[in-house]
Amino acid sequence: MTPLLLPRLRLDQSRIARHPAKRKYLCMGRRWGKTVLGGAIGVAIANAGGRVAWVALTYKNSRPMWRWVEQVCNPHLKNGVDVSKSERVVTFPSSGSLGVYSADNPDSILGEAFHLVVVDESARVPEQTIQDTIEPTLADYDGTLIEITTPKGKNRFFVAWSNAYGDQTGYSKAWTAPTSSNPNPNIQKAFIRAKDYVTDRSYRQEWLAEFVEDGALFRNVRKLCVLESDSPSNHQGHRIVIGTDPARETDYWVNSAYCATCNREVELDRYNGVSWTLARGRLAAMIQRWSAEQCLMEQNSIGSPNVEELQKEGLPIVPFDTTAKSKPPLIQSLVLSFEQLDGQWLKDGNGILELEAFEEKHTATGHPVYSAPDGMHDDTVIARALARRAAMQPNWYATSI
Repeated sequence: MTPLLLPRLRLDQSRIARHPAKRKYLCMGRRWGKTVLGGAIGVAIANAGGRVAWVALTYKNSRPMWRWVEQVCNPHLKNGVDVSKSERVVTFPSSGSLGVYSADNPDSILGEAFHLVVVDESARVPEQTIQDTIEPTLADYDGTLIEITTPKGKNRFFVAWSNAYGDQTGYSKAWTAPTSSNPNPNIQKAFIRAKDYVTDRSYRQEWLAEFVEDGALFRNVRKLCVLESDSPSNHQGHRIVIGTDPARETDYWVNSAYCATCNREVELDRYNGVSWTLARGRLAAMIQRWSAEQCLMEQNSIGSPNVEELQKEGLPIVPFDTTAKSKPPLIQSLVLSFEQLDGQWLKDGNGILELEAFEEKHTATGHPVYSAPDGMHDDTVIARALARRAAMQPNWYATSI
């Protein structure tokens, strides 16, 4: 390998670079250091013999990255490093290469094979380009995809980032950080000043790297989801209820324990990939731990035979049949509680993401339909809505509406 002089990464950048995940999603504020991180990883892999692609929104958008590559590689031209300015491709003596491509001309990458693809400002790259054009180029080498971006609402990248955030397999990983994570003094000053001359929405999205969307269904999510886990000893004699959304094939099983006396969530249990026996055991343990008087469980997820089985064991299970008629008032009640700042919830990352992404759509006849965006989950939202319903309506024993 050519002894390149690469910039020394900060500790937070180094942790990302060294993480073994095959799919990395970075949601970062402006001037956080995305180009330096992606460039350092790309050049290092290319220098070691790997094939690397840097995908920018347009060819023009790739100029900052290309200037950085030239600065790093030009001193080594005499050592066999070839820099083609016209093609924006660097080739190393190891036979590795780094090429710049444009997302607005995805055909230019067809037929290629890479060990690494870095997609810059990927929140603005269409899903079709990622799935149909970029992903196939990684198949030959079981390559790595790094998507680096400042967020743009709750779009395709938000879904991918959210799924990676909740991934427990290690295959994908998500990170987020505001501009202020860059210790450069000038950038620190710009971060502080920006709040005075940009809109609140722009500041949150561009500088704090928050996924912001106007007209979100659930408001005040981050004001209310602030609690830490609690202990049953702090709620002796209180009325505790549980909302449960059992898992389907690819969904999560979620149990939300709620103290009606204190008007707050006290425990949240979210998991998937476990047997019915283990899931039943975890729910029974939560009921016992909190001496819950009732567990309102969505019935059509697992069917009434399993609900009846739990009832026969003496568990206070009450089935809730989620239908097109019963779901809207269930969700609307939870939405209203957030709007009125009524009740508090645990500070759970997946739970916050589900609430902020949850959508209201309408049928052709104007009826509301509530669900998570395609590719995301809403199990925590449903469990919390059921817990809230049970807490607000004591001794509610309807099986359907």
